[in-house]
Amino acid sequence: MKKKIEILAPAKNLVQGIAAINSGADAVYIGAPLYGARSNATNSVEDIAELVKYAHLFNAQVFVVINTILYDNELEPCRQLIWKLYDIGVDALIIQDMAIMEMELPPIVLHASTQTNNRDADKIKFLADAGIKRVVLARELNLSQIKEIRDASDVELEFFVTGALCVSFSGNCYMSVANGERSANRGSCAQNCRLPYNLIDGNGDTLIKNSHLLSIKDFDVSNQIPNLVEAGIVSFKIEGRLKDIVYVKNNVSYLRQKLDAFLNENSDKYTKASSGKCTYLFDSSLDRTFNRGYTDYFVNERHQAIGSWESPKSKGQYIGKLIKTVGNSYVIENGELLNNGDGLCFINENNEAEGIYVNRAENGIVYPNVLKEIKEGTFIYRNNDAAFIKLVEREDSAVRKISTTLLLKENETGFELIATDEDGNVSVVNLVHPKEQTKNNESLAENFKINLAKTGFTPYTADEITIEFSGNWFLPISKINEMRRTVYEQLSEIRLKNYVRKEHQLVKTSHPYPETKLDFMYNVANKTARKFYERHGVTEIEKAFELQWDPGKSRVMTTKYCIKYELERCPKYHRENMDKKLKEPLVLKQGELEYKLKFNCKPCEMEIWEKDAEFEIEEDHFH
Repeated sequence: MKKKIEILAPAKNLVQGIAAINSGADAVYIGAPLYGARSNATNSVEDIAELVKYAHLFNAQVFVVINTILYDNELEPCRQLIWKLYDIGVDALIIQDMAIMEMELPPIVLHASTQTNNRDADKIKFLADAGIKRVVLARELNLSQIKEIRDASDVELEFFVTGALCVSFSGNCYMSVANGERSANRGSCAQNCRLPYNLIDGNGDTLIKNSHLLSIKDFDVSNQIPNLVEAGIVSFKIEGRLKDIVYVKNNVSYLRQKLDAFLNENSDKYTKASSGKCTYLFDSSLDRTFNRGYTDYFVNERHQAIGSWESPKSKGQYIGKLIKTVGNSYVIENGELLNNGDGLCFINENNEAEGIYVNRAENGIVYPNVLKEIKEGTFIYRNNDAAFIKLVEREDSAVRKISTTLLLKENETGFELIATDEDGNVSVVNLVHPKEQTKNNESLAENFKINLAKTGFTPYTADEITIEFSGNWFLPISKINEMRRTVYEQLSEIRLKNYVRKEHQLVKTSHPYPETKLDFMYNVANKTARKFYERHGVTEIEKAFELQWDPGKSRVMTTKYCIKYELERCPKYHRENMDKKLKEPLVLKQGELEYKLKFNCKPCEMEIWEKDAEFEIEEDHFH
């Protein structure tokens, strides 16, 4: 049995979900009216039902994200919502709160969100044994850790492939709550990590001014697809339920082409996860839509700096250097690539991102809306590609069709048209009609074929058309067209009827959880989740941060990202610089906001604490 490999795309709404399917996604994930970790990407149950129908036509799946932490008064409404989602045909739910594992649920498949901290093989095996069918892995993992997880259990593994990175371990960022009571775990992240900070050392000296010190580049491991598949990944997820339709179509089509090339070379072992074939009017390239520059993060261990310190905004596509300023215009390397209406960005002498708008571009010379002083040699990026956006936004820029063969033949009462699709579904239409020979006994077969091939706005192409007549029969073209329309309408109904949704009825288990004590980072915010863990042998459970934090003294983030590493002062990786040791504690300051940094070198992690927190500064262990 060949293994199916899937591209999973974000859908902010119904329109973007359909666009993702048309661009080649094998599955989409979308937020419901409530509980879906992005409070401004919610959708009605009716819209999700519509998306399910469209996706299932192509054997693509729809996953609904219910991955906030839940409070006691939300458990029953959440359970009722899950039943509604099951009834409209949703394929799976992506969940964070373990209370859901305790509810009386329909037999709907459950996936563990990356918010459940999926980093350790033993905890992932626990989830699999508890009835979770798929785990969305933490983005911080490297290839050998992924293999270790795959060897520990046979649960499906999903991994992010492109998109923004959360600097924190997912589900464990409390900066937003501590600052203004907006909980990221409840869908209202304030993105404090994208603000500019000053970095101050233990002597009170400012080392770096006004820099986005917690903002990191976006993720792209698309060239690691072969290694990730070999490590056990079956689903490649694109981040971005808040992004626009051009980003979605660009990312999906780019990955579709990448993955198809891999699948074609390895067709003995792997196959694609849904039906149909896509055609595109645009050349996709990740740097042409929103990005902050790219990193492979830690998939291949820690190798290069991953910060995007100048700006949290999109850098876009590198065009070239500024050659010179002439009058009220710029001469830019590769300037002939630019169009009227483009947005450009560059990093100024204070290391801040600035933007200009192209009023007019001709012969490689750019006339901006405002002439800014830019140093010769500055790198110029395009972060708003007007012509590309216009093209990709067109509905016909990505089209997906299911391949069929048509057979037109005669029968006792007249004629029948048989359509067989690439998945083996068959639709038959009968036409009661007398068999009359054509006027000069000429064959009309070629005419019939031309009309049968007009599949137009249907999701089908007729790739092979056969006509089996014993004589040169006459048939009005209107009848041929009607048969073609009906045979395809029926085929869509048959495809939907034959779609098989995987189901799984949860059975309550009591196998031991790998830990007996859980701190606030387990996000237990209701009695039912507490009951779940207690049944699995946990004896001490701290309340979720949202319910109990100690203002001013809390740990608000744990991350693999490390400011010491970015500054080339890591005792493990930068031994040669250790004579220039930093005086700790290092502090991040932004207006009234102030955070202390704690470095845990053994697990290679950095913690962010509020300013009044007290902790021991670890001496580095690498001497």
